[in-house]
Formats: sequence, structure tokens, C-alpha cells
Amino acid sequence: MKTSLLLTPPVRSPPLPFSRFIHGLTTFPSTLPKVSHSTKPRFFRPPRSRRFVVLPPLAMASSTPQSSQVTAPDDVNDGSDAFQRIQAHQEAAARLSPVEEIRTILDHSVRGMLSTFSKEHEGYPAGSMVDFACDHDGSPILALSSLAVHSKNLMANPKCSLLVAKDPEDRTDTVITLYGDATPVSENDREAIRTAYLRRHPDAFWVDFGDFRYIQIQPKFVQYVSGVATALLGSGEFDAEEYKSAKVDPISQFSKPITSHMNRDHADDTKAIVQYSTSVKVDSAHMLDVDSLGFNVKAGYQGNTLKLRIPFPRRAQDRKDVKTLIVEMLQAAKSSSLTTE
Repeated sequence: MKTSLLLTPPVRSPPLPFSRFIHGLTTFPSTLPKVSHSTKPRFFRPPRSRRFVVLPPLAMASSTPQSSQVTAPDDVNDGSDAFQRIQAHQEAAARLSPVEEIRTILDHSVRGMLSTFSKEHEGYPAGSMVDFACDHDGSPILALSSLAVHSKNLMANPKCSLLVAKDPEDRTDTVITLYGDATPVSENDREAIRTAYLRRHPDAFWVDFGDFRYIQIQPKFVQYVSGVATALLGSGEFDAEEYKSAKVDPISQFSKPITSHMNRDHADDTKAIVQYSTSVKVDSAHMLDVDSLGFNVKAGYQGNTLKLRIPFPRRAQDRKDVKTLIVEMLQAAKSSSLTTE
């Protein structure tokens, strides 16, 4: 299948003033997709002069080695210097491919907005907040009561969509819409589907009530958008084959325990790693999530909040290897003049 890309031509204008750069960071810009290895993505990129590239988790995984150059502490807090360092660092940082990121986000999500065609108000969409889980191929599983309006809507018209926000509190973070057809789960598949659903919702005792049925949304295509209301607006689309063939990142399943441990017991170590990796002396660093290629942080810098991508020196093979990589990064940071005063 041919790759289809739509890119805005680069505009090589001078960098923006640092004050405008920081203003963009405080609005939590999220993603700037780059070209992936997916067969038919469509990406939209802003002109180069507006590419702040702060925490773009949907950019292509990069094999570019991380720079080991570290600047002396006296220089790192200069505004224009910090802008250049952060931009260069984020452009080179390794990330999951867009379709892997989307597949991973949906697999770890548990709630979204189901949109159906209203049976009562013909032609109008009806939205409902629903819990869901993903099957092994990424198809969303829902447990719906036959008494619910959305169940009646789906019986009349199975076409629907499921909207999921990676961070519901941050409107500029990734938002995914999966379009598909709702199909009832057969009796033969019911037990396997029930197990998959309860794995994500262990307290959902009500799924065994007599009026509840399992349905699956068979994906037709998946769209995402990120960086809304910032200079980092990006979007893309994948068909069902691309989406289903993508793999969930194997390290992401350990993200919560790793980040909880680091934020609770090693916040200063995370800060030291961020400072060493970016060559910018941040005031604080809170680890958000982890995958095979690195982790994302929310960092404080001169009274502002930045989202940054911190790449591992190499791909992590398992949970134990993540610890090994973090220790290696911390040792490098502690041996640097940037983190010692």
C-alpha cells in the first residue's frame, strides 16, 4: 500500500522570541507527528518556525543517538539558549511510531464517549460516556444494558464511534476517535470477551445482570488529533488493517508502577536525568508514562510547565531493563557538572 503524506512546506524563518516559546509550553502542547513506517498515515505539520516540539509522543521512533554534550550550569538558564536546546533535544528524542502510540493508548484506556445515531431524533448523534476494554486485536469491548438508549440506537444502526482522550484534564493532549460497526458477541466468544473486559474493570459485577450484553466495535478507521489550541496541531488517520496489525508497546504495561515509584521515591533523580538529557536546569520533573523507547515528564522551568520527552540510550527489553537504563542515565547525570553545584 502506498504511503500518503500531506505536509506543509517548511518555512525557514528566525526562531520565535523566548517569551512566546514559553507561552506555548505553558499550554501543554502535546504532539507533532513525523513520518512513520505505517502504510497510509496522513500527517499535518506546522511551519518549521512554529515547531516547538514539546512532548510529541506520536513522532516516529528515531535511531539517532542521544547527544552526550552537556553545558556548564552558568549557561543553561539563558532563555534563547534553553529554547534551542529543548527544540533540538525533542526533535532527536526516540518515540513510538504514531500507530503504535495510538494502539497503546487505547489498550490502556478504560473510558470514552460512545457516539451513536439517535433512533428517536433521526439524523442526530447521541453521546454516552461508557467503560470499555480492548480485545487482543484492539477492538473495543463494551458491556451495555439493553435498556440504555445507546443500545437501542445501535440495534437500529450499528455505525458508531468511540472518542478517547489520553489525558481528559489536558485538552491539548492526544484525542483518538475510533470509527466502526457495533456487533453482538456470540455465545461461543462470550467467556473470553467477559474475561478481557473484567481484566480492565474487575469491579463490574453488573455485567452478569440479565439485561447486559457484550458488543464489540469492529474498527473501520482510527483518527487522532493533538496539540489543539497550540502551535503544535497535528493529526493522522489509520485504516483497520494498520491499526489491528500494530502492537501494544510491551513496556507500557509497567508504566504506572514505574512512574509511581519514581515520583514517590526518586523525584530528585528524575530531575537530574531530565537536566542531563536536555542540558536545561529544570526546577522539578514529574514522570508521566514510560514505554520501550523512553519516558515523558512534566517539568517545571522558571515558573512555567513543560512536557518533555526523555529517550532511553537504547530500547528497553523488559521491566528489569528499564531499571538498568534509568540507573545508567542517573549515573551519567550525577557525573556531569550540570547536576552538581
